[in-house]
Amino acid sequence: MIIRVGEYRDIVAIMDIFKKAIADMDAKGINQWDDIYPSEDVLLNDISQNNIIVSVNAMNTIQGVIVLDEHQDIAYEDIKWKYNLGKQLIIHRLCIHPNFQGEGIARMLIKYAECIGIEQKYKSIRLDAFIPNIRACRMYEQLGYHKRGIVTFRKGAFYCYEKGLFKELRR
Repeated sequence: MIIRVGEYRDIVAIMDIFKKAIADMDAKGINQWDDIYPSEDVLLNDISQNNIIVSVNAMNTIQGVIVLDEHQDIAYEDIKWKYNLGKQLIIHRLCIHPNFQGEGIARMLIKYAECIGIEQKYKSIRLDAFIPNIRACRMYEQLGYHKRGIVTFRKGAFYCYEKGLFKELRR
């Protein structure tokens, strides 16, 4: 597998991943995304900012995406974060094509984000996860992310997670 920055030529595949993942999540009663969000415009903006990262298999098929930037929603201001000094890397829109779920791709993308965070001297990684998406919440907790609070967006309540990035994580 190759992990690389997403490009404009990837947008059709990226949109397909989100559409298929949304249908799969809807079938499981996880209604965190829809035809409003994430939109093609949002994802094209991620590409234009070089913030979207894709995992690509040996067949040159994009299997999953993750967005990394420093943008924190205004709702994050009410969260009691542990790491407040320095800069924080924020994970958005982690999405794996349903055909490739269960292969550890999401974990690899998160570990990639952590490596980028360490290299670029971020103090922590923050993200939010839809509370009914139990599988995603469990994965973040297994990877050492700690719940810091709850925010509410258009689709419902989301846990806010945070993980400190220090030299001891380089093991």
